Amino acid sequence: MTPSDLEAVFELRQATRENRVSLQELEENYGITREGLADDMRCHVRGWLAEDERQVVGFSMGDASNGEVQVVAVHPDYEGRGLGKALLARVADWLFSKGHGEIWLFANRDPALRASGFYRKLGWEPTGKTKGDEEVLRLPRPHTASGTSG
Repeated sequence: MTPSDLEAVFELRQATRENRVSLQELEENYGITREGLADDMRCHVRGWLAEDERQVVGFSMGDASNGEVQVVAVHPDYEGRGLGKALLARVADWLFSKGHGEIWLFANRDPALRASGFYRKLGWEPTGKTKGDEEVLRLPRPHTASGTSG
């Protein structure tokens, strides 16, 4: 993902089925703007896209400065195809390659939402920390077969 992809990324973020976030909410609640995110992508934030015939249908982003998986979003028409899992794996691998012993993300605590079970099924653990309707989940660095960090 490059800053030139941000228009499509912000459009998709507003189209997700669950945890839809408007541009205004992104700015007011998270301090995220296109300009600020483009600047962050030049130093410590990286993202990956899933595309279908040059249309962005999913994306994920991570912040190497703090080990946060910032977002995993998939267009409703592409849910259930493994895109979210694959995108999450890309950003997690990158964050671990930056030396983080564990990585973290915010997820909605509502068990009726798919994200709650999605992350737990993939090994993410609750930390007990919350912010509004969201909780902080963590994923420790996987260990290699020899028992050392990989």
